[in-house]
Amino acid sequence: MPVPPASGTGRYYALAAKSIRLIRQGCTNRPFFHISVTQRKRLNSQPVIEQLGSYDPMPNMNNEKLVALNLERLKFWLGQGAHVTPPVAELLGLSGFFPIHPRSYMTAWRNRRAEKERLEKEETAQSTS
Repeated sequence: MPVPPASGTGRYYALAAKSIRLIRQGCTNRPFFHISVTQRKRLNSQPVIEQLGSYDPMPNMNNEKLVALNLERLKFWLGQGAHVTPPVAELLGLSGFFPIHPRSYMTAWRNRRAEKERLEKEETAQSTS
């Protein structure tokens, strides 16, 4: 009897024909990403089947990174067996659609540690002067 896809065996991933991924647009120093469904097998110039949203990683005036998602179509493609790439899974975790991705926890942990070290350096610099 075959193992169900939710068991995490990885066999289902190998059979997934579609992939939900980020496609980079924009200029050299101003990236912009479309969240799209593409064929998984082709490596270069993959045809976009459907655009599911967009992601602007550059902070705006309010220090916000903007994400737009079409959750109904996202549910449809996930139901059809589309594979989600790790950067898209991280975005969906932060949006509350998926559980939070482990990479998000690691990034937050590193940021907190770097901030703590920076504050300690500032305190030692102030105490010596």
